Order: sequence, then C-alpha cells, then structure tokens
Amino acid sequence: MANYELRIAHLYGNLMNTYGDNGNLLMLQYIAKKMGVTSHTEIVSIHEPFEAEKYDLVFFGGGQDFEQMIISKDIQEKKESLTHYIENDGVVLAICGGYQLLGHYYMDANGEKIQGIGALDHYTLSQENNRFIGDIVIHNEEFNETYYGFENHNGRTFLGEGERPLGKIVKGQGNNGEDQSEGVIYRNVYGSYFHGPILARNEHLAERLVRLALEKRYGKELDLPTVAAAPIK
Repeated sequence: MANYELRIAHLYGNLMNTYGDNGNLLMLQYIAKKMGVTSHTEIVSIHEPFEAEKYDLVFFGGGQDFEQMIISKDIQEKKESLTHYIENDGVVLAICGGYQLLGHYYMDANGEKIQGIGALDHYTLSQENNRFIGDIVIHNEEFNETYYGFENHNGRTFLGEGERPLGKIVKGQGNNGEDQSEGVIYRNVYGSYFHGPILARNEHLAERLVRLALEKRYGKELDLPTVAAAPIK
C-alpha cells in the first residue's frame, strides 16, 4: 500500500469549538488512520496567514457571536488565500459559524451585520426569539446517502449561485425552515449546521472528505481500503 499523508488546517481552532465541533477533527484523523494514512493537524488562527498550498483539508467549526465578530475581522486578511484554495477545489468542512463566515454575511442575534468573506454565495439572517433546535435527518440524492445529526442555530441561511444543499430535509429545520435544504456543497466545500459532531454519526461522510482531499493531492488512483461503517441513527 502506498504511503499517503493528509495535512489538515484547523481554522481558528482555538476560538471556534461550539458543541464539541472539534470532534470532527478526531473523526478525520481516525478515518485517516484506519486507511493507513498519516495525518497532521495545524491550527491557523488570529494574525496568522492561511497558506493554501500547505493543506489538503480545512476544518472550520462553529462559535459564539463574540468570537465570530473577532474572527470576521481577521478572516478578511485570509479572504484571498481562502477563496483561491476553494476555487482550486480545496476540501473544506465548515460547521455553523464557519459555514456562515464563508458566505457574504450573517445577522447576529442583536441585528448586527457580521461580514463573511463571500467565497460562497450564501447569506444568513437571524430569527427573533427563536432557534432551530433538535434532531435532524437529511438525504443527499446525489450520493444516495443519509446523514443524522443535531441542529442548534438562530441563523437562517439562503443558498446562492453555484451552491447546492448538502441534503434535503427528512426531519428538522435545516438552513432556513422554508426550502427543505440543509447545508451546502460548493466545489469541494461541505457546510452544515449539524453539530454532534456531524462526522461522529456519519462516518461515510468523513471518509468521503478524506478521499476527496487525498485525490486532490495524489490523483484518483488511490490504493486505499474502504473503512466507513453504516451511519449512527
């Protein structure tokens, strides 16, 4: 078997870890290990450049409004390099606040407009005295995969040009409670409101992300075993 390496950037990993989102990193590392792949993770945070060529996969978790306001200012300095990474099919998993900040903007609970980087063409509005909270199930028809998780968010996200949902709602509220969509796929960017963390209950999605990242680096003829178990309902 070939020797492969997976280089992961944890974007603002010291600030964005709501509801145990860092567990997604553990799952990515676990899947890589099961495949026989060596993984390395590095936090890229405030006042640090994002060097797109150094990474095969980026994880961007969720956070509270205070942290997101700080990050929304700093991430503008990374906008060009992150957009370049995304447009060159770099693999990204973005959860909740990370998902929102890759879009144009989101409105926080106080009605303040928090700027994203506009790398993806979605925007997020807030709700007054309401949150989407509870178990959620979605189905992705493209892959014929079902994903299980838990949502807890005030934001209502509306997808834009070139974006398609991660899945269609089977149970829950999803992006906005209106159009039956949850999350986003754009090129090799996967965004979602699933906490839990999402990859702990959907090992097949974790394997999909790892394979995408390795194919981008090494080409599609990978000598790797299939390792994902059935999703945890």
